[in-house]
Amino acid sequence: MHELISESEKLDNLAKKIRAWGSDLGFQQVSIVEPNLDLASERLHQWLEKGFQGSMAWMSEHGDKRYVVDKLVNHTVRVISVRMDYLADDKMIAVLKDDNKAYISRYALGRDYHKVVRSRLAALMKKIEDEIPELELSQRPFVDSAPVMEKPIAEQAGLGWIGKNTLLLNEDAGSWFFLGEIYTSLKLPVDSQKQDDQCGKCKACITVCPTDAFPEPYVLDARRCISYLTIEHKDAIPEELRPLMGNRIFGCDDCQISCPWNRFSAPTKEHDFTPRHNLDSPSMVTLFNWEPEEFLDKTQGSPIRRIGHERWLRNIAVGLGNAKGSKEILSHLEAKAEHPSALVREHVEWAIRQQQDKLKSE
Repeated sequence: MHELISESEKLDNLAKKIRAWGSDLGFQQVSIVEPNLDLASERLHQWLEKGFQGSMAWMSEHGDKRYVVDKLVNHTVRVISVRMDYLADDKMIAVLKDDNKAYISRYALGRDYHKVVRSRLAALMKKIEDEIPELELSQRPFVDSAPVMEKPIAEQAGLGWIGKNTLLLNEDAGSWFFLGEIYTSLKLPVDSQKQDDQCGKCKACITVCPTDAFPEPYVLDARRCISYLTIEHKDAIPEELRPLMGNRIFGCDDCQISCPWNRFSAPTKEHDFTPRHNLDSPSMVTLFNWEPEEFLDKTQGSPIRRIGHERWLRNIAVGLGNAKGSKEILSHLEAKAEHPSALVREHVEWAIRQQQDKLKSE
């Protein structure tokens, strides 16, 4: 019995160290959970059956590895769930109101969060392994990569609750944060400070959504979501949705900006998330005129780079088409009317028609 108690105390002390190490590494919250993803998996299958994933075929792949944690990483019995805040500016509404500016989702303004969070998780994992070198652990870090149900795991870990906008909301920090996980075979004591759903009767996120992407509270139809359309979707943006996108050229934050819980968000202290190349308030025309080499140079180390220059132009063409009538904008669009990409040409031609119609009506 004495050995069992000693082992329990050892694991309890290690859990305390893990939280302290995590704080030192820049995480605002570190929690340990033994997740049960049965309900989350049911909801996922219902969502997939309705086709709300659009072209994101990977959402239905990997079988039950997504919700049976030890099938993804052998011998997993616990998940260490972490939160890292990223909001670095307060210009969101001003940019959205200026249709000569391009709005880029705030998560993408600085260094790619995958790299930042993953490197910190790797450091945390090494500290754990160095602390107990006598044990052969099975561990693996994840940051929005691989089939991990990070929001249900974080919710069960007490990092917040999944709100009506399908994002994780935290009563102290709102939703401007990244999540990460370490799957581990170490049977650590679990945390139990679960936060109850506190959305109440509020529907601000549903009401404000430019494209009506929420068919009901807590359900997102990705096919109508601007983040999906500008980042995940590889083909032409449906024409009926283009006018609703405004100047949002990479992602959309409207359902976060409108959320009352984000009144409690604090600016990040993470230098890596500081906006680069004035992307927090950029000129749409300037971005449209980036040549492929400049695009690659100025998106180096950024999550923006993953969409490539072709889709970058596609998205900005839609934004320029939605801007007020301008001969200058029209001339920049016409300069790309013969672009070698059929995808770019289609959206440029649409934007030219929008601009011509606006100029005629003046």
